[in-house]
Amino acid sequence: MFGIIRPCRHRLSEGMRAEWMAHLCGLCLTLRGDHGQFARIATNYDGLIISVLVEAQSPRSDGANSWRRTAGPCPLRGMRTASVAKGEGARLAASVSLVLASAKMRDHVADGDGMLARRPVAAAARKVAAKWDRAGARTGSDLGFDTSVLVEAVERQSGIEALAGLGTPLLEVTEPTETATAAAFGYTAVLAGRPENRAPLEEAGRLFGRLAHLLDAVEDLAEDAEAGAWNPIAATGTDLAEARRLCDDAAHGVRLALREVEFGSKGQGRLAHLLLVHELERAVDRAFGTSGCGHQAHHGTDGHQEHQGAFGPPPVMPPGAPPEPPRQGRRRGLLAGCAVWSALFCTCQICCSGEYNDPWDGEKREGWCHKCDCCDNCGDCGNCCDCCDCCGKCCEGCDCGCDC
Repeated sequence: MFGIIRPCRHRLSEGMRAEWMAHLCGLCLTLRGDHGQFARIATNYDGLIISVLVEAQSPRSDGANSWRRTAGPCPLRGMRTASVAKGEGARLAASVSLVLASAKMRDHVADGDGMLARRPVAAAARKVAAKWDRAGARTGSDLGFDTSVLVEAVERQSGIEALAGLGTPLLEVTEPTETATAAAFGYTAVLAGRPENRAPLEEAGRLFGRLAHLLDAVEDLAEDAEAGAWNPIAATGTDLAEARRLCDDAAHGVRLALREVEFGSKGQGRLAHLLLVHELERAVDRAFGTSGCGHQAHHGTDGHQEHQGAFGPPPVMPPGAPPEPPRQGRRRGLLAGCAVWSALFCTCQICCSGEYNDPWDGEKREGWCHKCDCCDNCGDCGNCCDCCDCCGKCCEGCDCGCDC
């Protein structure tokens, strides 16, 4: 599972966690129902935001149940049934997820990552990517959404990267991602019947795409340097202080853009606000290895922005120093890793296990239900998992009422 929006279960109220899981399961089951079991590996945290936005803007004339259905037992839910998202929002999220996942796969093929350096494996990966492209386009067409906008934007990425060098503005490199996410976010307003929301949502999507691209680059910086892989921050000579400024500005811009969006009701817009405002700012802090409390790093006593801690390596980067003992798993390529990931996913190890071996690099990972970054650096503030933020400051100047 990938994506920059990864809310900790301790930060979500019971109602918000149920809503979030409904959209996550709805996306996964829509991928399976429309495109087969294998397509479920395209499920991602960021894709479900499309489903959240459509539902948040839509009128509920038939009640809350008009956007839900009861799904059958699933191993990831302990073989329990659950209420999951359905309808056009989940289908649009599935379409966008497939197209962008196919683009990511082609990018790995072009880079010759792992086993994809071998021609037979690369050929198989290209076939899967092409199939996902067609499937995403088919679903998008059913909804009136032209996925060629996403494909064209992603295809321009390689050309832009080839021309980028020292001194190239970093935002020139992120432009294709911004264009693709802006189109997806904006179309949620069309599906929900709120055309007046399209412009602010396109702006929010553009900035979200910028953040996704930049945070991915920050988290991969050390690994890319070690592997000799291309990284936009290193290639353009941008320092981390400037990258952080761009990320903070983008997160603030998303917050401002959402204020212009008319949701069906305050309650309907609460999850979208939580994910795209509070969790987005936490994602920035997490990528740069600064404060675990999303807003502590942004406001000093004098009101000016300050960052607690240096721009150190992201927490996911491997340690240096003495050599590690042999890993329990071997390093795998994209397809082999996906196959192992699927097995771990279907046996609940990724979700429910306290610890498991990463299917790609063999490193120890924590199960999703055991991950929590909400209590990092909270000090003695008490109630670190209460309400929206650990010190009760996350909603200063925020209209969510701190009941999200």
